[in-house]
Amino acid sequence: MAEQHAAERVSGAKLPSLENVNKLKGALHGELLRPGDDEYESARRIHNGMIDRRPAMIVRCAGVADVMRAVSFAREHEMLVAVRGGGHGVPGFAVCNDGMMIDLSRMKSVRVDPTRRTARAEGGSTWGDFDPETQAFGLATTGGLARPTGIAGLTLGGGQGFLMRKHALACDNLLSVDVVTADGGLVTASVSENADLYWGVRGGGGNFGVVTSFEYRLHELGPVLGGLVIYPMGQAQALLKFYREFTASAPDELGPLAVLATLPDGTKAVVTLLCYSGASAGGERLLRPLRNFGPPIADQVSVMPYTAVQGIVENFNPRGLRNYWKTLYMKKLTDDAIKVMVECYSTVPSPNTHVVLYTLGGAVARVAADETAVGFRDACHALLIVGMWSEPAGDEANIRWVRQFWEKMQPFASGGFYVNYEAETGLEKVKAAYGPHKFERLAVLKTKYDPTNLFRLNQNIPPAG
Repeated sequence: MAEQHAAERVSGAKLPSLENVNKLKGALHGELLRPGDDEYESARRIHNGMIDRRPAMIVRCAGVADVMRAVSFAREHEMLVAVRGGGHGVPGFAVCNDGMMIDLSRMKSVRVDPTRRTARAEGGSTWGDFDPETQAFGLATTGGLARPTGIAGLTLGGGQGFLMRKHALACDNLLSVDVVTADGGLVTASVSENADLYWGVRGGGGNFGVVTSFEYRLHELGPVLGGLVIYPMGQAQALLKFYREFTASAPDELGPLAVLATLPDGTKAVVTLLCYSGASAGGERLLRPLRNFGPPIADQVSVMPYTAVQGIVENFNPRGLRNYWKTLYMKKLTDDAIKVMVECYSTVPSPNTHVVLYTLGGAVARVAADETAVGFRDACHALLIVGMWSEPAGDEANIRWVRQFWEKMQPFASGGFYVNYEAETGLEKVKAAYGPHKFERLAVLKTKYDPTNLFRLNQNIPPAG
């Protein structure tokens, strides 16, 4: 990559003595793994197969006390810190070379209060852990598009998902968080307690500490009308123009995606992935024109549990493939933008690579611009270029293709990007993600809660000054 990621740098700092490491190990309720330990190799691996880093130690936390001990130890010994929640993030912030990986993946409990319609989940939970618990009571909140995605990274970066047009982003449904800050202490942030931090964690990523639990607002949700409709690539431009007009007037209950993809038999296709959360009869009428367009190669839409819709995307993004993603926002999906998208995809170097068009608006846009750290709520669409391939020999060609696609889409971009989906890092990128006003506010907040930038393996916001 153009800029070497901080997680790959060796700081030159002296590692803690074996005596001190053993003291930490003895104080933990969880585990401390080092190179050579039986589970070290599997523990350091994350979803993106291109990330191959070797921490000096991995602290597998059993609870909040372990997180507090790990943070304090890392600060005292000036160790580089990576924090793993679900381990699904493409940039690989969850793991570092030579430092400490604080691993929350064993902290996965989810507790639902059906009377208050809330759920509290530990920071290592994935949406595959969370959604079945809430759906047992006919409830849900906006979550990720795939079950292996961690609730922590997705929510802290904003949280786009199938339900966002109806119920806003995941972070907009966040009622409170518990955070282990850089001094090793635990604080709670909500609208009534540490409100400045509560604002910052809703979009500001992992910059302010390790979030050990999330409390969400839940909403009634029964079975949904969802699934894939697949069309020939020859219809792509016409279909995407129709999709643009169709979604512009669709009710908030419709959470749609359009995807340029390659089918298992090697055929390129344009696909819609739909999730309608209203009454199924109304959904059948609403979706009929889209499902009849073409006609499609295949129509797999049916009434299904919400958890089944959440299970579709992971089939197209298996763990261990090499990933490089780039993203941008658009206020308008023009005919020219559609033409460039389709032409660019015709040269895709890997059959695993796909391009996803998110439709925003609805409740996402109705949240006040300054209510959270999330920016660019006025965008109508977000474009995600998902580069995926299997062999290291393909790195250069695939990364170059993703970057060239992204560059060709710049004339249609409206500014900013969604931090959860961007592979590149760097100060100017982060400033662009938040805009000057929010970036300055986040930097002041960073100075208060993490003045030495201990938590810097993220889309990093340095302390002010």
